[in-house]
Amino acid sequence: MKYAGRLAAVAVVGALSLAACGTDNNTGAPAGTASASAAAQGNDNALSGTINAAGSSAQANAIDQWKKDFQAKNPNVNLNYQPSGSGAGVQAFIQGTISFAGSDSALKDDKGEPAQADARCKTGKAINLPMVTGPVAVVYNLPGVDGLQLSPKTIAGIFNSTITKWDDAAIKADNPDAKLPSTPIQAFHRSDESGTSDNFTKFLKATAEWPYEPAKAWPAEAKGQGAKGSDQVAASVKGAEGAIGYVELSYADNSQLQKAKVANGSGEFVELTADSAGKTVEAAEIKGTGNDLKLSIDYATKAAGAYPIVLVTYEITCEKGLPADQVPLVKSFLGYTASDEGQASLKDLGYAPLPAALLTKVRAAVEAIS
Repeated sequence: MKYAGRLAAVAVVGALSLAACGTDNNTGAPAGTASASAAAQGNDNALSGTINAAGSSAQANAIDQWKKDFQAKNPNVNLNYQPSGSGAGVQAFIQGTISFAGSDSALKDDKGEPAQADARCKTGKAINLPMVTGPVAVVYNLPGVDGLQLSPKTIAGIFNSTITKWDDAAIKADNPDAKLPSTPIQAFHRSDESGTSDNFTKFLKATAEWPYEPAKAWPAEAKGQGAKGSDQVAASVKGAEGAIGYVELSYADNSQLQKAKVANGSGEFVELTADSAGKTVEAAEIKGTGNDLKLSIDYATKAAGAYPIVLVTYEITCEKGLPADQVPLVKSFLGYTASDEGQASLKDLGYAPLPAALLTKVRAAVEAIS
């Protein structure tokens, strides 16, 4: 089914009202097993314990903010999140060493990940919960060239090492009024398995002549220079004149890197903002069933003003089957991230809140964790 709506959270009673565990008796609950509703009401003594999680580095800045705000309400809860990359996070979740994984791609059928994750959960199934809209910026370091415009075909040529200088005819065609230098292009990609790479290559495959299959691992045949994590890609681009790379928007903003305008399916060159990225996410189709909210994004969207390279970061956890002491902790934390307060903090960090209709479904799915 399709969903649409404004890029804003729907109202709820209290910032964490949908994080409740289903009991009204929050007095004297044992450490680590108190209901999530107590945390929703700001009861500092309601929850205690540690949540171990890992995965997407693209959402690391969001997690840092959520951790700070959540722990201010619940000082006896510690969130230990390792931004190890989406691939590593999914594997850690499957192995049972963490309670939820952050991944910029949903569990992959072709790798057998859903079945492996379900086996880890034992008494229930693993679910993909979209939580963060992370627009992917094409960042560049080219002094004197502002407002660079790039079509999908040109981006594919650059990252496939067939366009190697900034004054190439293809780049000139996208930027007829720009003065482009003959500087060699240094294209940086993720060296680790990454949901950012997976979404970026899905965009290229859907919109351009990209000869490789989309994957979390960068195709070796495309060459280029690798850097681990979004932070290192951003640092590499910032440190090399003539460089280009792809990173989640918050890393581009934090590093003060220039961002290219990217042409969508109608040929419109669109500046990357939270709102322009949100227009693409609004048209996404839910492919999962029940509380599994796996999405299918149209990277070739023709919607006016829609920026086409977006990723959605999922929190992957067990609908049922987490250790008993982890259920209220994970449920409460994810309830906070999906709250009005949690989603509102995203824009200032370079992300976009989830569209209202999708957010309603995410809150219901979090409520079902048991």
